[in-house]
Amino acid sequence: MGEDAESPKINHTFLRDYVTEADVISTVEFNQTGDLLATGDKGGRVVIFQRETESKGDSEEVGETGESGEYNVYSTFQSHEPDFDYLKSLEIEEKINKIKWLSQQNAAHFLLSTNDKTIKLWKVSERDKRPEGYNLKDEEGRLKDISTITSLQVPVLKPTDLMVEVRPRRVFSNGHTYHVNSISVNSDGETYLSADDLRINMWHLDITDRSFNIVDIKPANMEDLTEVITAAEFHPHHCHLFVYSSSKGTLRLCDMRASALCDKQAKLFEEPEDPGSRSFFSEIISSVSDVKFSHSGRYLLTRDYLTAKVWDLNMDKGPVETYQVHEYLRSKLCSLYENDCIFDKFECVWNSSDSVIMTGAYNNFFRMFDRETGRGVTLEAWRESSKPRAVLRTRRVYTGGKRRRGDVGVDSLDFTKKILHMAWHPAENIIAIAATNNLYIFQDRVNPEGQGQ
Repeated sequence: MGEDAESPKINHTFLRDYVTEADVISTVEFNQTGDLLATGDKGGRVVIFQRETESKGDSEEVGETGESGEYNVYSTFQSHEPDFDYLKSLEIEEKINKIKWLSQQNAAHFLLSTNDKTIKLWKVSERDKRPEGYNLKDEEGRLKDISTITSLQVPVLKPTDLMVEVRPRRVFSNGHTYHVNSISVNSDGETYLSADDLRINMWHLDITDRSFNIVDIKPANMEDLTEVITAAEFHPHHCHLFVYSSSKGTLRLCDMRASALCDKQAKLFEEPEDPGSRSFFSEIISSVSDVKFSHSGRYLLTRDYLTAKVWDLNMDKGPVETYQVHEYLRSKLCSLYENDCIFDKFECVWNSSDSVIMTGAYNNFFRMFDRETGRGVTLEAWRESSKPRAVLRTRRVYTGGKRRRGDVGVDSLDFTKKILHMAWHPAENIIAIAATNNLYIFQDRVNPEGQGQ
């Protein structure tokens, strides 16, 4: 066939890039202090990373003092298993859709994880001591013959190797008919909400057998269905407020003080559509894939297919800021529709001071926008930037005009490499980026430096 048959050629690029579906990361979340980072994947696993404290020598080596070090694996556990709904004859995937940390009340940590149907509460704790000197058991744990016990002793705790224990504490099931897309812990620390395509439920963390339905948009006749719920989140400070987004591009802010069933929103946020720019894809690309309250609680950040928008809670006429994430794809919507990429759900996050927003794109690119200047930068998560002390390089997609060295053409973008999930440290400039089955953690010191996990 015209090829050298002396020795078979191995496609090392293929082997390196081959990824099993179960290993693809599906959610990323820092805890409230940023010392722990949890990821969930399509195989139902949760991996928790812990931030290590740098020694004084390491800090001086990089010209910093008091900096914390890299994130290392702290614990790994299987959160969900594949299941089957016999009533509807549907398979329930083990994929982890969302992870949310609870505020820490004691030495243990608690987190919620959910797949399409079932939400679980997990307790993560450490144990570095074990009891010894039982009166009724021997050293191997077997019961002693009571007749042989001639004296009583006080059991003591002896040091042992550190063990991280992860145990399920609650299982919240049978609350959703449709696929769960969001969970959000309330600021009261006692309740949380879960949202699927048509309903939002509120749960108490101590009660697993019932929840309270607070939003229900299911029509009497499903043929009349015009929109679905895409994301929902509690306000960071006011326990009675929450917001949810829809596939029509609208946001609804609800106040639970007004009504137990929040079918009527307190405020409706939507952007008037320009009739001149309407096309077959308009409704698809206007669907909101993610919504996040700012840390201050004053603003909302949303992401649709082509843009990221900032909304002021006091101004419901339209967004106060709009950022073009990858406007150059507008001419490619037809092909993106054919390969289903147009339905990708990108997440968005705030930095700790609400001054910068971040969201993902294709070709392992992600974008940051400075709200003060309005300027955006495109960065790439790739293997070279995962080396310690490596500097993140900026990238540019060539759309016309003078082409610079290193520019990437729109037709050269790899749409199989997409950054959908990300998280920003709650207090520092540390970001976690999920790129397929790779987790990249980048830290801003003097210059942006990267570290891949």
